[in-house]
Order: sequence, then C-alpha cells, then structure tokens
Amino acid sequence: MTSLPYPYTIRVDAEDKVRGKPIYAADDNRPGLLHAALAVSTIAKGRITDIDTQAASAVHGVRLVLTHKTMGAAKSAGFIMGGGYGFQSLQPMLSPAIAYRGQPIALVAAETLEQAVESAHLVRARYAEEPFGVSLDAPGVEVVHQADTPLKNFIPEIASGDADQALSKAPVKIDAVFKAPPQHQNPMELIASVAEWRGNKLTVHEGTQNAEAVRHGVATALGIAPEQVEVISPYLGGGFGQKNSLQMQTLLAAVAARETGRPVKLVVPRATLFHAASFRPESRHHIRLGAERTGKMLAAIHEVDAQTSRHDLFPGEYTATSSRLYGFGSFRGVERLVRTDVQTPGYMRAPFEHPACFAMECCVDELAYSLGQDPVALRLANDTDTDVATGLPFSSRYLAECLKRGAELFGWTRRSMAPRSMRAKDGSAIGWGVAVGAYPGLTTPAVAHLKADEDGCVVISIGGHEMGQGIRTSLANTVSRKLGVLPEKVRAVIGDTRAAPQHLTAGSWGTASAIPAAEDAADAMLMALAEMSPAGIADRTPAEILKAAGRRTLEVEVQRKPPGQPDEILGRLRAGLPSVAGPVYRSHVTFSYIAHFVEVVIEPGTRRIRVPRVVSVADCGRVISPRTAASQVRGGVVWGIGAALRESSEVDPRYGGFLNADLADYVLPVNADIGSIDVEFIDKPDPVFNRSGVKGLGEVAMTGVAPAIANAVFHATGRRLRDLPVRIDHLL
Repeated sequence: MTSLPYPYTIRVDAEDKVRGKPIYAADDNRPGLLHAALAVSTIAKGRITDIDTQAASAVHGVRLVLTHKTMGAAKSAGFIMGGGYGFQSLQPMLSPAIAYRGQPIALVAAETLEQAVESAHLVRARYAEEPFGVSLDAPGVEVVHQADTPLKNFIPEIASGDADQALSKAPVKIDAVFKAPPQHQNPMELIASVAEWRGNKLTVHEGTQNAEAVRHGVATALGIAPEQVEVISPYLGGGFGQKNSLQMQTLLAAVAARETGRPVKLVVPRATLFHAASFRPESRHHIRLGAERTGKMLAAIHEVDAQTSRHDLFPGEYTATSSRLYGFGSFRGVERLVRTDVQTPGYMRAPFEHPACFAMECCVDELAYSLGQDPVALRLANDTDTDVATGLPFSSRYLAECLKRGAELFGWTRRSMAPRSMRAKDGSAIGWGVAVGAYPGLTTPAVAHLKADEDGCVVISIGGHEMGQGIRTSLANTVSRKLGVLPEKVRAVIGDTRAAPQHLTAGSWGTASAIPAAEDAADAMLMALAEMSPAGIADRTPAEILKAAGRRTLEVEVQRKPPGQPDEILGRLRAGLPSVAGPVYRSHVTFSYIAHFVEVVIEPGTRRIRVPRVVSVADCGRVISPRTAASQVRGGVVWGIGAALRESSEVDPRYGGFLNADLADYVLPVNADIGSIDVEFIDKPDPVFNRSGVKGLGEVAMTGVAPAIANAVFHATGRRLRDLPVRIDHLL
C-alpha cells in the first residue's frame, strides 16, 4: 500500500460543522411534524390525586394530551446500572407517583411549538404531598453502605495494608473534609427526540451517547422487538455523560407519535433539563493522610458520602482514583450512598475522579506545606510504578514526566514557597498551584464493518458517537494510514444502529475501543485484497486492486472484545447493555494521567479570582489526532475552572428541586474568565494496553484542575478552602 505522512488530516468534519451541515435532533423539521411540550410537577414528592387537561386540550392546534392515565401499556426500561437501559429506573408518566420536583406529568403535541407550550401551561394537577429530603444532611434521608449492596460485586472497596494502624503511627498527619456540590452539565444541544412510525417500525432521531440503549430501551418499554426500532445519531452537540442512556423524553415522544400517527419532536427546555436528566451528585470526602517527616506517604484513608435517588443506587467509584495517585504505603476507601428525593444522578465528565482528585490533591498540597517541601518535589518523591490497590504494575505511567515538563513550561522554579509572598504591581495577590489527575484505561467491545469500492471510497461503520471529540478524524486517520488512501476518501458511519451495534461512548474509551477495531478491520481487508491480487498489493490502492480483479466492492467485518472479557460480552453489546466489567488484565493496571499548573490572580479590593494561565501536560498514550486531543484538554481545563470557581446546582430544602435551573443563574465561565491554556503530551504509546498504544483523554483532562486552583488560592492568600466552588465571599 502507498505510504502517507502522519498525521493525515486535522479534522475531517470541520467544514461541514462550520457550514451547519450536520442535522441534530432538534433541527429536524420533517413533513407533518408535531411539536411537543411538557407539564411538570410543582411538588417535591407525593402523588397526583387529580389532573385536569380540559383547558389544555381546547387550545387551537393541539392534537394530543398524554398523562399517566393515557400512556397505555408502556413500562420502565430499567436502570442502566441495574441491567436496564435508562439513566434511572423511574419513567415519568407511568403512574401518579411523584418522586421529585420537576418530574413530567403531561405531554402535549400540537401543530406548533407555541401551541404546545401554551397548552402545557394549562394542565392543572392536585397532589397529596409527602415529606422529602434533597441534600446529604436533610432529615429523613437514608444512608446505605455501598459494600452492603449488590454494587460490591463490580465495585469492591479498596483496601491495601492496615491504613488505620499506619496512620496512627505516622509522624505527620493531615485530616480534612471536603464538599463538592451537585452540578449539571449543560450541553449546547438540549436532550431531544424525533420519533416517527412507519407501520410497526419506529425510527428515533436523537443526540445520544448510546444509540443501542435507546433502541433496546424503547423496545423494552413499548413491548416490541428491538428489530422494530432504529436509532440514528450521527452527531450530538455535547453529552458529557448526560446522554449516556435512555432519557425520559424518548418514550414519551414515541408514544405520542404512535397515538397521533405523525412524527413528534420533543425538545426538553433548559429549565426542565435540570430535573429531567442525570447530574453530578453532591458528595462529601473525609481524607486522612499519614507520612514520614521525609515526605514518604505511609497511609491514606478516603471516606465518601455521595448522593443517590430513592429509586436507584447510583454507584460511587471515588476511591478507585484517589488510591492510584501515589505510592501510598497503605490505603483504605469507603463509599456510602445517601438516598435523596431527586432524579437519579449520573456520569458528568470525570464523574467521580474530579471530586476525588480535588479532595486528595488539596490534602497532598497541605502535607507539602506541613513538611516544608515543594509540592512538585513531594509528588515526585511519592511516584510509583505499582498499583496500590492490586499490587500489579502499571502498563505505563509517565506522571513524573508530566510534572517535570509542566514545571518547566510553567516556570515553577520562580515560585516562592511562602503563602502571600507573590504580588502583582497593582497589589493583586498571585498564587501558583499544582495538582495531578488520573482516569482508568477502559475499552469496550466493538464490531467494525469496512467497505471499499472501485471509485476509491472507503466506509468504516463502527460503534461510536461524535460528541465533538473528533472520533471521525481518528477513524479516518487510522484507516487511511492502514489502507494507503486519502483521509477525505474515508467516511465513518457512527451512532447509527442500522450500520453497526453501538456501545455506549463514555469513560474516555471511545478512541481506545474504536481505533483497534478499525485497525483489525483494515488488516482483514488487506488480507482479502492480497488474496485477490496474485501480483501483490504494494504501492496500489484498494480501488486499483478491485478494478484489476474485476470487483466493484469488497466488504469485511470484524469484532473485538477487551482482554479478559468473556465472549458473551459481544452479546451484551448487541443487546445494548454496557460492558462494565473490563478490560480485565492479569498482569497490569492502566490509567491516564495529567498534571496541571495554575496561576491565579486575586484582586485586593473585590477579591475576584482570575486564572490568567494554565499549563497542562497529559500522559494519554499515543496521540492520534493532536489538534482534537489538545482541544479536549483545553475543554477539560475550562470545565475545571468552572467547577472550581463557578458551578453549583442550588437546592432549597423547603421546596426541593434545583433553584438555578437556567444559564442565567447556573454560573459558568465565559470567554473573559479563561486565560492562556498551554497543552502538551508525553505522547508515548502504551502497547501493553492495546496495540494502537492509545489511552483515554477526554475525562482525565478535567481531573486535577480544581485542586490546582484551590492550591493556588492558598498560595495567594494563606487560606485553605475545602468547599467547591470557591467564591469571593470565602476570601473576604
């Protein structure tokens, strides 16, 4: 095959995106489309005793008003972490029960969106209210030890050595409690579905990270065969874990479309999204560190209380990350779940890793100051090649290189150690902070179908979803390198259940799962081309070989499963179920790592905190698409700045629900809040993890940003702030 330079292309879908060519679910405007709107509960818990839809039905243009009384035989598709397909087991509008404020109680379908919204506002309900609790310390909440639930079967507690005894004997101890608030991801694309029936076949257009779960979940809920449902999701405008399973609106749109005989589009408004989709749960972290006076860490204990719903146990995996940051002599992790009256929380970018790294890395910084040691030097001194939790070696770990290179780029040697010792000319306090982050290396099963034709076009159909991370570009680069074709000749079909089984894309496993499968498919095609070409295939493109052989097309299909997983895992893939048990390696453990160096500037009068510059260096294995990889890290840093200084979903214990359910009151960073973000990669392949040498990046990018900022604030002010977000009033 012809050799091409690497990398081949910057971004294959860049032109389409800037021209607005991709059609997202909410953009769909097919003939005969009805628009839907929701009426929602105004109480936090209880039951509907009466619902009046007469005025709503009388609005001009209304074609349907659905309530729990008219939903028919639909049922819940189950909780995705309990063998089902939904982000929670509770499907609204199947009964009069109300589990949380903002829960949908009616759907209106009308000729125009304005008619649907007007009608939904006219739905009237009476309730029998019940006591509720919406936060970790609210009266009436229930605390469940995760180790006493079935979750222990795939999330065992981490314990290595006798951490309590080692801590009791440690000469230097740190003991601190940290709080992380509930937070909501707010993708630009709202959760939305367009449902259309043709005979007994349902087509759903939806921005999702898990088209197969949507397909099988809707089929389960409607009591029909999965073969009767197809889900099409070529693009989604941001997901960040919010769209990783069946949402509540999809079934409602499907039922409305079936009842009206017309396609129905349901776009969930921003305010309703705060109560209709998953979110990062509130959590509290008690960290205890023990060390020698030399700085060697002898023991770490990390206890977590994390929010879940009454109807589901959303698993916590916080200590799985904090235990892997350093070579702790011993470690003990405990996770407790607190049942509250909210929708089930979920996987918001670096869902456990962000707050876990915040708590642990702030304590490590405090330990450095207790010992009078440089925070970078202390981290380097406690680096390790062995996983504390399992005793296995890491497949690769270049965290020390991340720290050293980051310190060099940032100019860390110019930092004075003492808090409040660095000032700007205008009197502003300057603080420099550092922290690290980690995220496990994960891969999932995949089926790849590769087709080449005599015109030179190549189509790779594979499980995966484009959320803006650039998976199409990575696939195009991989296939073009293997087959010797130009990247613009490669088309990737993803997020489409008609083309290939679609596994959930999350957990930074998208590239690490899709690329090896695409390489396998390309290798299979090369073998097939060689068999049909006695003259050999060197310096010839697939199109040239096909023409010489008198063939118009050639198709191959391969399937790939992660190491250590049984063959049955491919059945789970085809059934729309997640692969949550792997990969399982007998010889090693895999993580991605990152080091963040942050400068903060705090104004002397207002105490406003600015972040003028960040340097981030990542160890994510081989970097296939440098530009999109750097973009991922910058996006993660922006998220971290928001999480550290802005974001919090506020609750009112008197009424339940979330108060700041819009983008005016849910405070996010804007352009003026972001300074320079310099990104570099170690870019050393991890061939032990997979033959492509690729590890995950999207999630690890956010880990460690918040503690680096909090540590910089301490350096600037001398104040240890342990609750997120850090606010101006904390510094007054």
